[in-house]
Amino acid sequence: MTLEALATALGQIAQTDGSHPTGITQLSVYRSSVKTDPLACFYALGLAIPAQGHKQVTFGDQVFAYGPGQSLLTTVDLPVVAHVTHASLAQPYLGLLLTLDARALLQLASEMDLPPLLREQAPRAISLSALQAPLLDAVIRLVQLVNEPQHLAHIAPLIQQEIMVRLLTGPHGLYLRHLLAAGSPSHQIARAMAWLKQNFRSDVLMDELAATAHMSPSTFRQHFRGLTGMSPLQYQKQLRLQEARHLMLNQALDAGTTAARVGYESASQFSRDYSRLFGAPPQRDIKRMRHLPGVSSA
Repeated sequence: MTLEALATALGQIAQTDGSHPTGITQLSVYRSSVKTDPLACFYALGLAIPAQGHKQVTFGDQVFAYGPGQSLLTTVDLPVVAHVTHASLAQPYLGLLLTLDARALLQLASEMDLPPLLREQAPRAISLSALQAPLLDAVIRLVQLVNEPQHLAHIAPLIQQEIMVRLLTGPHGLYLRHLLAAGSPSHQIARAMAWLKQNFRSDVLMDELAATAHMSPSTFRQHFRGLTGMSPLQYQKQLRLQEARHLMLNQALDAGTTAARVGYESASQFSRDYSRLFGAPPQRDIKRMRHLPGVSSA
Protein backbone atom coordinates (compact mmCIF):
# COMPACT_ATOMS: atom_id res chain seq x y z
CA MET A 1 0.00 0.00 0.00
CA THR A 2 1.11 3.58 -0.64
CA LEU A 3 0.99 7.04 0.88
CA GLU A 4 -1.58 7.93 -1.78
CA ALA A 5 -3.83 5.20 -0.38
CA LEU A 6 -3.37 6.62 3.12
CA ALA A 7 -4.15 10.15 1.93
CA THR A 8 -7.31 8.91 0.23
CA ALA A 9 -8.46 7.09 3.36
CA LEU A 10 -7.73 10.11 5.58
CA GLY A 11 -9.48 12.44 3.14
CA GLN A 12 -12.63 10.34 3.30
CA ILE A 13 -12.70 10.78 7.08
CA ALA A 14 -11.65 14.46 7.18
CA GLN A 15 -13.64 16.21 4.48
CA THR A 16 -13.42 19.61 6.19
CA ASP A 17 -10.58 21.42 7.91
CA GLY A 18 -10.03 20.60 11.55
CA SER A 19 -9.51 17.65 13.85
CA HIS A 20 -11.75 14.61 13.35
CA PRO A 21 -12.17 11.81 15.91
CA THR A 22 -12.95 8.35 14.60
CA GLY A 23 -14.72 5.22 15.75
CA ILE A 24 -11.31 4.06 17.00
CA THR A 25 -10.82 6.03 20.22
CA GLN A 26 -7.05 6.26 19.88
CA LEU A 27 -7.14 7.45 16.26
CA SER A 28 -7.81 11.00 15.08
CA VAL A 29 -7.36 12.67 11.70
CA TYR A 30 -6.44 16.27 10.94
CA ARG A 31 -6.95 18.27 7.76
CA SER A 32 -5.91 21.80 6.87
CA SER A 33 -6.17 23.46 3.47
CA VAL A 34 -3.96 26.38 4.57
CA LYS A 35 -0.73 26.88 6.45
CA THR A 36 -1.42 27.46 10.14
CA ASP A 37 0.07 29.71 12.81
CA PRO A 38 2.36 28.11 15.42
CA LEU A 39 0.18 26.80 18.23
CA ALA A 40 1.25 25.69 21.71
CA CYS A 41 -0.26 22.29 22.56
CA PHE A 42 0.51 18.96 24.23
CA TYR A 43 1.58 15.80 22.44
CA ALA A 44 0.94 12.57 24.33
CA LEU A 45 2.59 9.17 23.89
CA GLY A 46 1.70 8.51 20.27
CA LEU A 47 2.54 8.23 16.60
CA ALA A 48 1.93 11.04 14.10
CA ILE A 49 2.02 10.37 10.35
CA PRO A 50 1.36 12.91 7.59
CA ALA A 51 0.10 11.52 4.29
CA GLN A 52 0.01 14.87 2.47
CA GLY A 53 1.49 18.30 3.24
CA HIS A 54 4.17 19.18 5.78
CA LYS A 55 4.29 20.12 9.43
CA GLN A 56 6.79 21.49 11.94
CA VAL A 57 6.99 20.73 15.65
CA THR A 58 9.23 22.72 17.99
CA PHE A 59 10.22 21.20 21.31
CA GLY A 60 12.56 23.31 23.41
CA ASP A 61 15.38 24.25 21.06
CA GLN A 62 14.73 21.28 18.76
CA VAL A 63 12.81 21.66 15.50
CA PHE A 64 11.26 18.66 13.73
CA ALA A 65 10.07 19.31 10.16
CA TYR A 66 8.35 16.32 8.59
CA GLY A 67 6.08 15.28 5.74
CA PRO A 68 4.91 12.27 3.73
CA GLY A 69 7.15 9.23 4.13
CA GLN A 70 8.08 10.10 7.72
CA SER A 71 6.70 9.25 11.15
CA LEU A 72 7.06 11.14 14.41
CA LEU A 73 6.89 9.37 17.75
CA THR A 74 6.37 11.10 21.10
CA THR A 75 7.36 8.92 24.04
CA VAL A 76 6.10 11.14 26.90
CA ASP A 77 3.52 13.91 27.31
CA LEU A 78 5.22 17.03 25.97
CA PRO A 79 4.39 20.71 25.53
CA VAL A 80 5.27 21.61 21.95
CA VAL A 81 4.60 24.30 19.37
CA ALA A 82 3.20 22.87 16.13
CA HIS A 83 2.00 24.22 12.80
CA VAL A 84 1.27 23.16 9.23
CA THR A 85 3.95 24.55 6.89
CA HIS A 86 2.75 23.28 3.49
CA ALA A 87 -0.92 22.97 2.51
CA SER A 88 -3.33 24.21 -0.15
CA LEU A 89 -6.92 23.78 -1.27
CA ALA A 90 -5.74 21.40 -3.99
CA GLN A 91 -3.33 19.53 -1.71
CA PRO A 92 -4.51 19.94 1.91
CA TYR A 93 -2.47 18.72 4.82
CA LEU A 94 -3.74 15.29 5.87
CA GLY A 95 -2.30 13.57 8.91
CA LEU A 96 -3.20 11.11 11.64
CA LEU A 97 -2.43 10.71 15.30
CA LEU A 98 -2.52 7.32 16.97
CA THR A 99 -2.15 7.48 20.75
CA LEU A 100 -0.42 4.49 22.33
CA ASP A 101 -1.08 2.59 25.55
CA ALA A 102 2.05 2.43 27.71
CA ARG A 103 0.83 -0.67 29.57
CA ALA A 104 0.13 -2.53 26.33
CA LEU A 105 3.57 -1.55 25.03
CA LEU A 106 5.19 -2.76 28.24
CA GLN A 107 3.36 -6.09 28.06
CA LEU A 108 4.41 -6.59 24.44
CA ALA A 109 8.01 -5.63 25.14
CA SER A 110 8.18 -8.15 28.01
CA GLU A 111 7.04 -10.92 25.65
CA MET A 112 9.46 -10.09 22.82
CA ASP A 113 13.12 -10.90 22.39
CA LEU A 114 14.37 -7.33 22.06
CA PRO A 115 18.06 -6.34 22.04
CA PRO A 116 19.40 -4.86 25.29
CA LEU A 117 19.72 -1.11 25.70
CA LEU A 118 23.24 0.23 25.56
CA ARG A 119 24.41 2.72 28.16
CA GLU A 120 25.56 5.22 25.52
CA GLN A 121 22.17 5.25 23.76
CA ALA A 122 20.42 8.35 25.10
CA PRO A 123 16.61 8.49 25.42
CA ARG A 124 14.60 10.94 23.36
CA ALA A 125 11.18 12.42 24.01
CA ILE A 126 10.57 12.82 20.25
CA SER A 127 11.99 10.75 17.43
CA LEU A 128 11.58 11.23 13.68
CA SER A 129 12.07 8.35 11.26
CA ALA A 130 11.43 7.22 7.72
CA LEU A 131 8.09 5.43 7.50
CA GLN A 132 8.78 1.76 6.85
CA ALA A 133 6.50 -0.12 4.45
CA PRO A 134 5.18 -2.73 6.95
CA LEU A 135 4.21 0.00 9.43
CA LEU A 136 2.56 2.06 6.67
CA ASP A 137 0.59 -1.00 5.55
CA ALA A 138 -0.71 -1.63 9.09
CA VAL A 139 -1.65 2.05 9.55
CA ILE A 140 -3.57 2.12 6.25
CA ARG A 141 -5.50 -0.99 7.24
CA LEU A 142 -6.39 0.61 10.58
CA VAL A 143 -7.62 3.82 8.94
CA GLN A 144 -9.64 1.92 6.32
CA LEU A 145 -11.24 -0.12 9.10
CA VAL A 146 -13.04 3.04 10.27
CA ASN A 147 -15.45 2.44 7.36
CA GLU A 148 -16.34 -1.00 8.77
CA PRO A 149 -17.81 -0.15 12.19
CA GLN A 150 -19.18 -3.67 12.61
CA HIS A 151 -15.59 -4.98 12.75
CA LEU A 152 -13.91 -2.27 14.86
CA ALA A 153 -14.23 -3.99 18.23
CA HIS A 154 -12.60 -7.21 17.05
CA ILE A 155 -10.09 -6.19 14.38
CA ALA A 156 -8.86 -2.73 15.48
CA PRO A 157 -7.09 -4.05 18.64
CA LEU A 158 -5.24 -6.63 16.53
CA ILE A 159 -3.97 -4.03 14.04
CA GLN A 160 -3.03 -1.67 16.89
CA GLN A 161 -1.02 -4.48 18.46
CA GLU A 162 0.73 -5.07 15.15
CA ILE A 163 1.58 -1.36 14.94
CA MET A 164 3.06 -1.44 18.45
CA VAL A 165 5.16 -4.51 17.60
CA ARG A 166 6.50 -2.79 14.49
CA LEU A 167 7.30 0.34 16.49
CA LEU A 168 9.17 -1.66 19.13
CA THR A 169 11.24 -3.46 16.49
CA GLY A 170 11.70 -0.51 14.12
CA PRO A 171 13.73 2.73 14.22
CA HIS A 172 11.55 4.17 17.02
CA GLY A 173 11.95 1.07 19.17
CA LEU A 174 15.09 2.19 20.98
CA TYR A 175 13.34 5.25 22.43
CA LEU A 176 10.21 3.33 23.39
CA ARG A 177 12.32 0.74 25.22
CA HIS A 178 14.11 3.48 27.16
CA LEU A 179 10.71 4.66 28.36
CA LEU A 180 9.54 1.16 29.26
CA ALA A 181 12.71 -0.14 30.96
CA ALA A 182 11.82 -0.38 34.65
CA GLY A 183 14.29 1.46 36.84
CA SER A 184 15.86 3.42 33.98
CA PRO A 185 16.13 7.20 34.47
CA SER A 186 13.72 7.92 31.62
CA HIS A 187 11.18 5.47 33.06
CA GLN A 188 11.42 7.15 36.46
CA ILE A 189 11.10 10.59 34.92
CA ALA A 190 8.07 9.45 32.91
CA ARG A 191 6.44 8.27 36.15
CA ALA A 192 7.18 11.63 37.77
CA MET A 193 5.68 13.39 34.74
CA ALA A 194 2.55 11.26 35.00
CA TRP A 195 2.25 12.22 38.69
CA LEU A 196 2.67 15.91 37.85
CA LYS A 197 -0.02 15.62 35.18
CA GLN A 198 -2.47 14.35 37.80
CA ASN A 199 -1.44 16.83 40.50
CA PHE A 200 -0.37 19.96 38.63
CA ARG A 201 -2.78 22.20 40.57
CA SER A 202 -0.97 21.50 43.85
CA ASP A 203 2.18 23.17 45.10
CA VAL A 204 4.78 20.47 44.61
CA LEU A 205 8.08 20.14 46.47
CA MET A 206 10.40 19.04 43.70
CA ASP A 207 12.86 17.56 46.20
CA GLU A 208 10.12 15.19 47.35
CA LEU A 209 9.27 14.33 43.75
CA ALA A 210 12.95 13.59 43.14
CA ALA A 211 12.96 11.26 46.13
CA THR A 212 10.04 9.28 44.71
CA ALA A 213 12.15 8.81 41.56
CA HIS A 214 15.04 7.60 43.76
CA MET A 215 17.27 10.45 42.59
CA SER A 216 18.99 13.38 44.20
CA PRO A 217 17.32 16.73 43.38
CA SER A 218 20.15 17.76 41.06
CA THR A 219 20.18 14.41 39.22
CA PHE A 220 16.39 14.50 38.95
CA ARG A 221 16.43 17.97 37.41
CA GLN A 222 19.22 16.96 35.03
CA HIS A 223 17.38 13.87 33.76
CA PHE A 224 14.05 15.73 33.61
CA ARG A 225 15.54 18.52 31.51
CA GLY A 226 17.40 16.01 29.34
CA LEU A 227 14.19 14.20 28.45
CA THR A 228 11.71 17.09 28.29
CA GLY A 229 13.88 20.12 27.51
CA MET A 230 12.61 22.00 30.57
CA SER A 231 12.69 21.96 34.36
CA PRO A 232 10.00 20.18 36.42
CA LEU A 233 8.57 23.55 37.49
CA GLN A 234 8.39 24.77 33.89
CA TYR A 235 6.63 21.54 32.94
CA GLN A 236 4.10 21.99 35.76
CA LYS A 237 3.49 25.58 34.65
CA GLN A 238 2.75 24.47 31.10
CA LEU A 239 0.35 21.83 32.38
CA ARG A 240 -1.50 24.53 34.32
CA LEU A 241 -1.64 26.89 31.36
CA GLN A 242 -2.80 24.24 28.91
CA GLU A 243 -5.60 23.24 31.31
CA ALA A 244 -6.49 26.91 31.77
CA ARG A 245 -6.89 27.37 28.03
CA HIS A 246 -9.05 24.24 27.87
CA LEU A 247 -11.30 25.49 30.69
CA MET A 248 -11.76 28.94 29.16
CA LEU A 249 -12.52 27.48 25.74
CA ASN A 250 -14.96 24.83 26.89
CA GLN A 251 -16.51 26.25 30.07
CA ALA A 252 -16.40 29.99 29.27
CA LEU A 253 -14.65 30.79 32.56
CA ASP A 254 -13.07 34.19 33.11
CA ALA A 255 -9.31 34.49 33.57
CA GLY A 256 -9.44 35.14 37.33
CA THR A 257 -11.59 32.10 38.09
CA THR A 258 -9.48 29.95 35.79
CA ALA A 259 -6.21 31.08 37.36
CA ALA A 260 -7.35 29.97 40.80
CA ARG A 261 -8.74 26.70 39.50
CA VAL A 262 -5.42 25.62 37.93
CA GLY A 263 -3.34 26.55 40.98
CA TYR A 264 -2.29 30.18 40.51
CA GLU A 265 -2.44 32.48 43.54
CA SER A 266 -1.87 35.62 41.45
CA ALA A 267 -4.16 36.46 38.51
CA SER A 268 -1.62 38.95 37.16
CA GLN A 269 1.14 36.32 37.21
CA PHE A 270 -1.22 33.93 35.44
CA SER A 271 -1.88 36.50 32.72
CA ARG A 272 1.85 37.14 32.24
CA ASP A 273 2.69 33.43 32.03
CA TYR A 274 -0.25 32.81 29.69
CA SER A 275 0.81 35.61 27.34
CA ARG A 276 4.37 34.32 27.32
CA LEU A 277 3.30 30.81 26.31
CA PHE A 278 0.42 31.50 23.94
CA GLY A 279 1.49 34.86 22.53
CA ALA A 280 -1.54 36.85 23.73
CA PRO A 281 -3.45 37.59 26.98
CA PRO A 282 -6.15 35.05 27.90
CA GLN A 283 -9.19 36.91 26.55
CA ARG A 284 -7.58 37.74 23.21
CA ASP A 285 -6.14 34.23 22.79
CA ILE A 286 -9.47 32.51 23.50
CA LYS A 287 -11.24 34.77 21.02
CA ARG A 288 -8.66 33.82 18.39
CA MET A 289 -8.88 30.11 19.23
CA ARG A 290 -12.64 30.08 18.72
CA HIS A 291 -12.12 31.11 15.09
CA LEU A 292 -9.68 28.27 14.34
CA PRO A 293 -11.06 25.28 12.40
CA GLY A 294 -9.40 22.79 14.77
CA VAL A 295 -6.35 22.03 16.85
CA SER A 296 -3.98 19.46 15.37
CA SER A 297 -1.89 16.79 17.03
CA ALA A 298 -1.36 14.75 13.87
